[in-house]
Amino acid sequence: MQRLLEEGDLTVGELSNKINLACSTTTDLVDRMEKNEIVERVRDEKDRRVVRIHLLDKGKTIINEVIEKRQNYLGEVLENVPTEQVDALYSILELLHSQMRNVENKKHL
Repeated sequence: MQRLLEEGDLTVGELSNKINLACSTTTDLVDRMEKNEIVERVRDEKDRRVVRIHLLDKGKTIINEVIEKRQNYLGEVLENVPTEQVDALYSILELLHSQMRNVENKKHL
């Protein structure tokens, strides 16, 4: 759900690649989320053969609540950690994220 929130509508294949799961597994997940009215399948306007997964408002609400809870929890965990150590952790995480993007970009070349 977070990938759909961040990147917009994706095909099952695109979503599978981004979350590193088999297409069949991703299809099962999408089926369950669609049944729970979290996502919907929509035909691409430019190519009607292409079906994209669209995050519905209920899904957006759920993922935003999860993100908020994670942020609150992390705030509690880091509450007594010195600022300079939090800053160092943040820098390392930024570096890690940058390296992950580099690897991901190389896969798509």
